[in-house]
Amino acid sequence: MIEWWQILLITLYAFYQILDELTIVSSAGSPVFAGFITGLIMGDLGTGLLIGGSMQLTVLGVGTFGGASRIDANSGTVIATAFSIAVGMDSQLALTSLAVPIAALMVYTDILARMSNVFFAHRIDKNIEAHAYKSITVNYLCGAIAWGLSRALPIFLALVFGGPFVASLAEAMQTGFLKVIADGLTLAGGVLPALGFAILLRYLPTKRHIAYLILAFALTSIFITLFGNVAAIGNALDGLLPASLGRSYNGVPMLAMAAIGFAFAYMVYQRSVEGGSAPTTKQQNSVKGEIEDDEL
Repeated sequence: MIEWWQILLITLYAFYQILDELTIVSSAGSPVFAGFITGLIMGDLGTGLLIGGSMQLTVLGVGTFGGASRIDANSGTVIATAFSIAVGMDSQLALTSLAVPIAALMVYTDILARMSNVFFAHRIDKNIEAHAYKSITVNYLCGAIAWGLSRALPIFLALVFGGPFVASLAEAMQTGFLKVIADGLTLAGGVLPALGFAILLRYLPTKRHIAYLILAFALTSIFITLFGNVAAIGNALDGLLPASLGRSYNGVPMLAMAAIGFAFAYMVYQRSVEGGSAPTTKQQNSVKGEIEDDEL
């Protein structure tokens, strides 16, 4: 099960991650980073990155409009990673049965933190009128503590008291009467990243840049097929040789595909700069249904 020092470190990170997301924005408050930190603490970095990366893709196109709350993918990642490693649950099953439901439930603690900060914000308004600058600092820190506790307290309680329940749930889903449901949830877990991409494409100006989208899809397919075949041939020939060459032939790395995407993005940016001026708001909104940065 989960050791006391692991619960302490995970709780401290849960307290910090929401503050980082709201103020520092160093990416430490993101699902993939949450999976990395929790996996590192629990001793299984691979599982943490897999769950964190899947949750990152799931919420890729989800944002907060105005003061609205969204699902807390970071907290869902933390709890799912911790229990997945602790009880030996399949990572895809932990993603759908723990990460997503918990991320949805944490919306309520997010709302509670926002309501608490409204109270402290009004107190700061009065402090400004009274020129009580030390009180401004105190109320600001109280608001930060309220935000941190909105994540740290539920995660702490879940890690301390939720172990037996999650262990019995994992056993029932992996070998018991819930295995059929677990198989369906595992399949759904593979679809969630695609859902995140679909939501993202809904809000990006894909209609205006459809040529780049088609070209990128074609290049990705070609490179994956090409490098996959080369890797298969290389591994097969290496196995036939009397003395192995001692190397592993892998497919095209995601970093290479990211570099290609960056190159296209930079080309578009250069064209906009050389054009003399950025497109107007009317031009930006010319394609119905597409949301630009200034509308968020």
